Parts: sequence; C-alpha cells; structure tokens
Amino acid sequence: MKLLSFEHEGRPTWGVRSGDAIANVGAVLGSRFATLKDLLGTTEFIKVAQAALLEAPVVALPDIRLLPPIPNPDKIICVGLNYEDHRVETQHLPTIHPTLFSRFAASQCAHGDAMIVPKTSDQLDFEAELVAVIGQDCFEVPEEDALSKVAGYSCYNDGSVRDWQTHTTQFLPGKNFPATGAFGPYLVTADEIGDPQNLAITCRLNGTTVQSARTDQMVHSVARQIAYITQFTSLTAGDLIVTGTPGGVGFTRTPPLYLKDGDLVEVEIEKVGLLRNPVKASR
Repeated sequence: MKLLSFEHEGRPTWGVRSGDAIANVGAVLGSRFATLKDLLGTTEFIKVAQAALLEAPVVALPDIRLLPPIPNPDKIICVGLNYEDHRVETQHLPTIHPTLFSRFAASQCAHGDAMIVPKTSDQLDFEAELVAVIGQDCFEVPEEDALSKVAGYSCYNDGSVRDWQTHTTQFLPGKNFPATGAFGPYLVTADEIGDPQNLAITCRLNGTTVQSARTDQMVHSVARQIAYITQFTSLTAGDLIVTGTPGGVGFTRTPPLYLKDGDLVEVEIEKVGLLRNPVKASR
C-alpha cells in the first residue's frame, strides 16, 4: 500500500495511491485519524485504511498538492557516515556506534517542491537516503524485533549545506535550512518492501547518476539503527530514521558539485519510489 499526505482544495488530508488515482481516506477517517501519523499509531493500520477505501472519495493526482508523507514527525533522526565508501570519501574515522544527528520537521519539503539553496551559502549538497517510518511506540527494542516496528519506507534527500555543516564538529546547522530535506513521494508499507537491506539506491542530478549503491552496503543496518536509538530514547509512530547516504556526494568531488538554481535532483530506491525535486536559489 502507498500512503501519502496531501492538500486538496486547500485542506490537508491523507490517503492511498493507486496509479494516478488518490483515495482521500482522510475525508472518511479524519475524525479518528486527522493525519497519517495518527493512523500509523493504531493497531493493524493497513486494515483500517483498506476498510475505508470503498467510502473514500477519489481525487486525481493533478488536483492535489503533495506534502511530505509525514509532515509532522515528533523526531527525525539521521544516521551519518553509514556507507563505508561515504565514510572514506569524507575522511572520517570509523566508529563502533551509529553517528546520529537531528533534522527538524520544518526543514522538510515534498516531492515536486523546490529544494532551496539558502542566501548564506552556495554549497547545498545532495544525499540519497532510505527513510524508515516508525509505526509503533517503542523503547529498548532488540535488534531481532526492530523491523517489526517499521510501518514503511520512503525516499529522502538529506540536503546538506556543507559550509554550515562544517562550522564545528556538529552537523546540525547544515542539516536544517528550510526546504533542504526532501521526503516522498509516499510511504510504501513494509509488507511490500521485504528486506530493507536488499534495495538499489540511486541519485541523479540533471539525468546523470551521481550516487549508486545497494542498501546492504550500510555499516549499520536499519534494524541495528532502531535497536541502538531506542536504547536512549523512545520512538513514536511517525518518527523518521533517515538511514544514511552512499558515496558520491558533491563536496568530495574535484571540483565540488553542488546543487544550483535550475537543477533537477532525483532519488530513486528499488520498490520504494522516485523522489524528484527542482532546485531554486533563495530570493
């Protein structure tokens, strides 16, 4: 099942995609589940959504404005340096535990929205990533049970403003400029994905492949990430784990390759989807 959040006739809602048709399930279940995040927090959320499909009004894809699948996550936890080729190209030392930082929900943008090069920098970089969306409140999860806590997966472009990211040893400033975290176009439920460590992941810039890898190249698997994170904090339904990017990012190239006004950047993940965003300079 492909779940998505969107605006229709100026109102935020959520639904299920089938081809170019969108079932506006939020119009039926909105009194109980106002947002997709609310739905994920209920038991057997797929069955709940399926049961409402017959009553849900259908809207055409051109008549909606997509939102990030989860516009309002409580937490966005990102994993850095999680592919060995990316660690090597950035000249970081290996670590035993995952390298973590936070992104704020306000920094996100949807499929089709512009990623914005900020006024204070010309160093906006691309980072293709698989994002795992948590479907159950959880704490201290054993690694062998961790994937059962995932509602589904989506594509993420964890855009990084490199000069701000390297002001200090902390990544946070360069990861939170407005409209730099592209997310979407929809959430594909975990039952359709199977093993998240067996997916091809690609980033293209203006049609040219700039990143290409498989998710089995992660240093720390999705299950390991969830197990580690839940040792120090609880996760709640709708939280995002942005699982790391492969090698090939722009700032390690000679000359550096940064996103600029007029570019088109795409993240494609096998079974998950295609996230496409134009790039615009802040005016």
